[in-house]
Amino acid sequence: MRLFGKIAVLCVLGATLPACGATKPAANPLAYSENAKIEYELALKAFFDKDWEEAALLFKEVKRKYGYSRYARLADLRLADIEFKQEKYAEAIGAYKSFVQDYPNDPDVPYARFRVAKALFEQSSPTILLPPLEERDLANVYDAYDTIRAFLGDFPHYKRARELEYMLEMVAGLLARHELYVARFYLGKGNFPAAVARCQHALSTYEGSGLEAEAMLLLGETYMKMHKRKKARAVLRQLLSLYPDSPFGIPAKGFLRLMQDDAVVPPAPLR
Repeated sequence: MRLFGKIAVLCVLGATLPACGATKPAANPLAYSENAKIEYELALKAFFDKDWEEAALLFKEVKRKYGYSRYARLADLRLADIEFKQEKYAEAIGAYKSFVQDYPNDPDVPYARFRVAKALFEQSSPTILLPPLEERDLANVYDAYDTIRAFLGDFPHYKRARELEYMLEMVAGLLARHELYVARFYLGKGNFPAAVARCQHALSTYEGSGLEAEAMLLLGETYMKMHKRKKARAVLRQLLSLYPDSPFGIPAKGFLRLMQDDAVVPPAPLR
C-alpha cells in the first residue's frame, strides 16, 4: 500500500511540474503561433529602440518558449544582428554561420550569408585604429574577398549586389596594394623574379581592384631593370592602351622614351 501511495504521489507531481527547455506547441497551433508572433514583435520593438540588452533577453525567451515556430529562427537572426550592430563582428559572423549551417534551406540564408560578408568587410576596412596595411594580418581581408566572391557567384541578382560589388572592389584593392608593396620591396632588394611574380599575381587575381595601371607600370619597370626591354615595352604600351587617362601613363611614356633611346641605366624605381 505504501509503495502504491508513493507512486500515486509521483504521478500527481509529474502532472503538475513544468517541462524543461522549449515549450511544446499548445493544443491549438494557431494560438501557439500567434503568441510567438506577439512576443517576437515585442522583442523587435526593443531591437528597433536599440535597447540591445533587453532585446537579446526577449529574443532568447522567444527561442526558449517557441522553439518549434518560425519566430525562433527569426530570433536567432536578430540575436546575430544585435552582435553586428554593436560591432562585435567575430561574434556576429559565428552566429550567422551557425544559422546557415543549422537551417540550410531557410529563405533567410542569403540574408545571413550577406551579413557574414558585410561583417568580414567591416573587419577588413582600413581605419586610423588599424596599423598600416603592410603591418597587418590580412587573414580577414582574404576571407572577406573569398566570401564576397562566393556570395556573388551563388546570388548574382541579390538585391544588394551593387553594394557587394563595391565591397569586393575595395577588398581587392587592399590585397592588390599589398602585393605591389611586396613587389616594390623585392625590386629594391634586386630580387626581380619575385617582384615580377607579385605584380602578375596582383593583375591576374585581383581584377577590378583599380590598381591595374599602377601594377603594369611597376611590372614594366621591373622588366627594364632585368634588361627585358621587349617585355617592358609590351606591358607599358598595354598600360597606355587600356588606361589612357591614368596618371601612371606619364611615367610609362618616360620609360618608353628611355628604351627608345636605348638607355643603358633605367630610372630609379617609383616610390
